[in-house]
Amino acid sequence: MGFSFLKVWIPVLVLVSVAAGSNICTSGGVSTCKECLSIHPTCAWCAQEIFEKGGSSLSRCDLRDSLIQSGCGMKFIEFPLSSMKILEDRPLSDKAGGSASEITQIRPQKIHLTLRPDDTKNFIVTVKQVADYPVDLYYLMDMTNTTRDDLQKLYALGNDLPRALRSVTSNLHMGFGAFVDKPQSPSISSEKVRRNPCHKSSEPCPPQFVYRNVLPLTEQVERFTEEVKKQKVSRNRDVPEGGFDTIMQAVVCKDNIGWRPNAFHLLVFTSDDRSHLALNDTGIVQPHDGECHMNKDNEYDMSTTLDYPSLGLITDKISENNINLIFAVTSNLVSVYHNYSELIHSSVVETLSKDSGNVVQPLLDAYARIRSKVELELLGVPDELSLSITATCLDGEVITGVRSCTGLKIGDMVSFSIEAKLYGCPKEKSHTFTVKPVGFKDALQVTVDFACDCDCQLSSEPNSPSCHHGNGTLECGVCLCDPGRVGSQCECSSGEYNPSEQDCSPKPETPVCSGRGDCVCGQCNCRSSDFGKVWGLYCECDDFSCLRSKGQLCAGNGECNCGSCQCNPGWFGESCDCSIRTDNCMGNGGMLCSGRGHCVCGVCKCTQPGAYGLTCEKCPTCSDV
Repeated sequence: MGFSFLKVWIPVLVLVSVAAGSNICTSGGVSTCKECLSIHPTCAWCAQEIFEKGGSSLSRCDLRDSLIQSGCGMKFIEFPLSSMKILEDRPLSDKAGGSASEITQIRPQKIHLTLRPDDTKNFIVTVKQVADYPVDLYYLMDMTNTTRDDLQKLYALGNDLPRALRSVTSNLHMGFGAFVDKPQSPSISSEKVRRNPCHKSSEPCPPQFVYRNVLPLTEQVERFTEEVKKQKVSRNRDVPEGGFDTIMQAVVCKDNIGWRPNAFHLLVFTSDDRSHLALNDTGIVQPHDGECHMNKDNEYDMSTTLDYPSLGLITDKISENNINLIFAVTSNLVSVYHNYSELIHSSVVETLSKDSGNVVQPLLDAYARIRSKVELELLGVPDELSLSITATCLDGEVITGVRSCTGLKIGDMVSFSIEAKLYGCPKEKSHTFTVKPVGFKDALQVTVDFACDCDCQLSSEPNSPSCHHGNGTLECGVCLCDPGRVGSQCECSSGEYNPSEQDCSPKPETPVCSGRGDCVCGQCNCRSSDFGKVWGLYCECDDFSCLRSKGQLCAGNGECNCGSCQCNPGWFGESCDCSIRTDNCMGNGGMLCSGRGHCVCGVCKCTQPGAYGLTCEKCPTCSDV
């Protein structure tokens, strides 16, 4: 009971002490409105030109109520507030129907935040996958000689694949692409081999190519089988294939492939071998540019100019284009492609039989696995902004620090609470970033205005008469002096100072400006230190000369302010090394230190003769308490 009471009142006491004048806003010695706003979200600035009381200058950076009480007019107070406003909030859809562009799977769709430095705002994102959502399935097949059986089996399956996919959507488009490898060394050895890679066999095969878009996505799914029947395998010399060159083109060539903007994009990649990656010693040194390079024959035409893409570039482009990648590979390659998949968030790996005869079920399994998970990705978040996510998944389970929910069925709804905190001021005044489920078109656009500047900065007055005959700019009530001028009204030149002026020392025998600054025009101009900040009328204050405990300033449980530790809630003592917690002192019968001592800094100090133990619970010579 006593401990709970203290937990409630300690923050209140801290606020009372802040209101009394011992607060972070007035202790920093800031000189501009912008600096004031960056100290803490509770700090306000008075832009009133004449702001003093009883002949003494007051701190322009203070709590808002303190500034009002000190005589600052309301219209001169700069105190921007953090805020959150929902701009677009269409309801979630239950089922696909009508225009696909009207389907909504994430809510809200647009919000606007205003954030001050060191301040936070929360917003909630809700996601619900609708039933019967349109599906685009594009099938990429390895056409090297070792996959001849796979091609025949894929054709033999006939309409089994589209029929199976009809069970998950009534709006299906299918397409087909083929790949081999770059037509140059080391995958090819000579011109003769280029013309007929199977020259040592009785049956010739077509020239090697990297990637060919055989059948763009179409609702006439029966054409899929027709085009598969027409294909003939080729051959390459080295073992890895050009599969990742192919994935890149299938992802970024949206118009060529026919990806619909409002459909679930499935890219199925089948192969019986590894794939080349960037810097795989082809002699090509120009990095892949991540762009589409398809010629009029629907073939990739920059294969001998651009290197293979890197996994990082592929991952970025897959996310950018909302692609869900399925690696359907033979068992000997599953571990290899699992390694790739771990780096590509919107991808899964399924095992094919040696001749791909079981392709239908793995694809259905992969689709189910993808749709059973909702994972948020954050795109374009500035470095100064931190986002903390808490997921609320099935049955209301709340998971802190997690941005995904699993085990979902179509129609299940989950939500994510996101706390946005601004740690610094970016160069731009506003920024928009995206929150979206991996592989979804649907997204939330978040625009953040950074409340780092003051409105009074817009009405600054250069060469102001208030700044000693125009020797500075009057901004937010204070003079920003021109180069070579110093003083509160820029009344002195920087060479006009006397280190022995009495105004720069509290007593004649003390060093000028505490030996940590220069006396300029009767005022101390404090010098910065390698250890921390120095400030004060006589440069007597700093944030690094406090008592240490356990090797840390203020034991790591408080802030050093002008030589004294200001303890965090729950701690006290000159070095903030004493805890107010008493739960570790509870002993026999629920009594502090078993009634045989006192709880000091969270540790029992036994006072009854003969008592010992962590809670003074042992005392052979004591009678029961």
